[in-house]
Amino acid sequence: MNKTELIALLETKHQTFIELMEGLSAADFEKQVAGKWTPGQQLEHILRSVSPVSLAFSLPGFILRLIFGKANRPSRSYEELVAKYHAALQKGGKASGRFEVKSPVPIQNRNSLVTALKRTVLQLSRLSNAKSETALDNYILPHPLLGKLTLREMLYFTAYHVQHHQCSVQDIVTTQTKTT
Repeated sequence: MNKTELIALLETKHQTFIELMEGLSAADFEKQVAGKWTPGQQLEHILRSVSPVSLAFSLPGFILRLIFGKANRPSRSYEELVAKYHAALQKGGKASGRFEVKSPVPIQNRNSLVTALKRTVLQLSRLSNAKSETALDNYILPHPLLGKLTLREMLYFTAYHVQHHQCSVQDIVTTQTKTT
């Protein structure tokens, strides 16, 4: 996937997620199902995940190389990256550290989180567009679950990750709450 296609995918996946979040009722936004994060917590997690990627993309190549090194292999395809993520999840991988959302996220926080996510995704898109195709394959970033990823792979992950959480939110919203 070339840079233009990748940026379009990134923007489309996030816009779809944002529209879902904006359309949720307060009850659905705060709905807790079987120990999973609420939709509000998932929104905050996505923002926490995209923000450091955007920050990293703002760094010049020589700084990325100095801090994280250079790729020693070609970038995986989108499908290969998604398969690697699924394999990591099947082995018990989950969010940790600053990416874990432990506190409830009230409906009153939705607008500010959505606004921040829109701004961050737009910034990441602009920064990605400023990188060359070669830079996307030559520089790497650390991923807490997947290890070292090229910039291109990190964009693949970022696009897929929001889709993964969108599916989770849709599952939560459609799950019937049991009454006893």
